[in-house]
Amino acid sequence: MKSFPRNRLTLALVASLLTGCAVGVAPQNGTHLSPTECRDLAALRTNAPPTMAQHQSELAALRKAGYDPSPWYDDPYYPDDIQAAQRLVDYWFQTECQRPQAG
Repeated sequence: MKSFPRNRLTLALVASLLTGCAVGVAPQNGTHLSPTECRDLAALRTNAPPTMAQHQSELAALRKAGYDPSPWYDDPYYPDDIQAAQRLVDYWFQTECQRPQAG
């Protein structure tokens, strides 16, 4: 069993937000998500069949948010850890990818 505290991901995410970068990844131009990730995440929110590239972009964004899928076979914090990362990615998507429509 791991010796990390139950809220290790939350602490890592808060620390990363305070330092202005995602866990292990420095933001580019003040953003956390690339234009490709924004496009693919937007496409995943539609009813269209997802592509492998879109799933890979989603996983890359989750990793930037601190999710590590490698301990899937022995992760006592699943699904809390992926849900915390998904909330952070959703926040990034709303603040970085959603542009107000000029009308």
